[in-house]
Amino acid sequence: LINERAGRSLVLTSNRSPVDWYPLFPNAVVAESLLDRLINTSHQVFMNGPSYRPNKRPRSVTSDKNKTTG
Repeated sequence: LINERAGRSLVLTSNRSPVDWYPLFPNAVVAESLLDRLINTSHQVFMNGPSYRPNKRPRSVTSDKNKTTG
């Protein structure tokens, strides 16, 4: 995929730092080659802050029943 996208735009997201990607590949030479191509031509945007996932979870039915109405 990386070779096919070379020279074209690619958006890649991860919750891991690129340094943490190396152990994910069984072959260290392949990992180094692949990550070198990605990292050297990339614009990295690091986002720190709270996750939006809790806001997207559906409310549970039991919590709605426990609410009092007045």
